[in-house]
Amino acid sequence: MATNGNSKGDDARRHQEVGHKSLLQSDALYQYILETSVYPREPEPMKELREVTAKHPWNIMTTSADEGQFLNMLLKLINAKNTMEIGVYTGYSLLATALAIPDDGKILAMDINKENYELGLPIIEKAGLAHKIEFREGSALPVLDQMIQDENYHGTFDFIFVDADKDNYLNYHKRLIDLVKVGGLIGYDNTLWNGSVVAPPDAPMRKYVRYYRDFVLELNKALAVDPRIEICMLPIGDGITLCRRIS
Repeated sequence: MATNGNSKGDDARRHQEVGHKSLLQSDALYQYILETSVYPREPEPMKELREVTAKHPWNIMTTSADEGQFLNMLLKLINAKNTMEIGVYTGYSLLATALAIPDDGKILAMDINKENYELGLPIIEKAGLAHKIEFREGSALPVLDQMIQDENYHGTFDFIFVDADKDNYLNYHKRLIDLVKVGGLIGYDNTLWNGSVVAPPDAPMRKYVRYYRDFVLELNKALAVDPRIEICMLPIGDGITLCRRIS
């Protein structure tokens, strides 16, 4: 990622923010967005959880603060009430959702690691939001398969956010398209995948970036031609693709 100038000060500021995945050419511009628009309006529970997550060795996995703000507003705009999240980590995006939906709203949250979720749970509980969340530990696919078999779940979710194992994104999509309502949204995170989607195959990449790159490319191609959805790919965080079900 290019920056404006090559001073030591610029280098020192690179990637200092938790969840920093911005694809902006200038880190200074990203910092401006955070300090001008995001941090002054960030709810106190989200700030607290962001600071807790910063101390975790895998903090790069968290949803960035600007994306959290975006998700919170998006959910309010579509009046979401019944939602799902696949891939929770410490719960920053989950908290953004819980703050946005009404008091009787629900979030089915699934992750293979409950220990990470429990780092954020005290903050969620202190904010009085835990009653909105049904957390299930383990793989999401078996749960989705059970829901698909029960037609009562079909078309019942207003919003679904996926930030999990990229090699299963297409498997998730095949199931989620029946569970989200017509007019509802599915959000797939990391669809620009560190910018690697436009990198030459022999470009230097971290091992995990290279491993998942082809799965992300495959998802993007599939979503682009899926007649059941309208899509919008946004360069927020590490890229998020919104899919609105139309049939």
